[in-house]
Amino acid sequence: MSPKIPAGFRAAAALVKPVLLGSTRRVWSGSEHLPADRGFIAVSNHVTYADPFTFAHYLYDHGFAPHFLAKASLFDLPVAGRFLAHLDQVPVHRGGSQARDAVEASAKLLARGDSIAVFPEGTLTRDPEMWPMLARTGAARMALEYDVPVVPVAQWGAHQLLAPYSKRPNLCPRKTVTVQAGPPVDLEEFRGRPLDIEVLRGATDRIMATLTSMLEEIRGETAPPKPWDMRREGGGR
Repeated sequence: MSPKIPAGFRAAAALVKPVLLGSTRRVWSGSEHLPADRGFIAVSNHVTYADPFTFAHYLYDHGFAPHFLAKASLFDLPVAGRFLAHLDQVPVHRGGSQARDAVEASAKLLARGDSIAVFPEGTLTRDPEMWPMLARTGAARMALEYDVPVVPVAQWGAHQLLAPYSKRPNLCPRKTVTVQAGPPVDLEEFRGRPLDIEVLRGATDRIMATLTSMLEEIRGETAPPKPWDMRREGGGR
């Protein structure tokens, strides 16, 4: 069984859910793919700052307390930092001696049967048409190192609530938000091998290709043949 949702998450949901319920029409599917008997990593595409809320809403309503990997600087904020720490959110330090702390904290959560929610791209996509871009390898590394499943959760529509990079929400009228979980990504060919760049990049690309394919189905459109690469195309914004 998935862990019982702690009181802190229920309190947070009591504040946030009414806003989401009043501003969205939810088209949700695939919850049967969320493992109830072990820890797992849920990965999603990232278009808008509203994505964590719709992603968390989906996981929470299906019985999972969402634990996000968040920028370490957020934990320094007087109120928000204490709130994030209380909810067992995981601070991510870029580089330096603390860089691995997030992996070790995530491992503890996974070992006790919790779910980790990750946006593998690490930031909002820079793709002009909002398709997933080339992702970081952290989620794949955790999945392979700790032998846990990766569940793809594609979402679309949250950008209508909050446009990319905007801080001004558009809550009325209600926006349709589609969130769909798929079967765990098949990473068997990568398991048990040294975690070198070839293995990590191969596993990461498999994860993102799965998400992109799911998003093509949701959007009814075809993604570009190659994902946007900030190193090749430039950062955009």
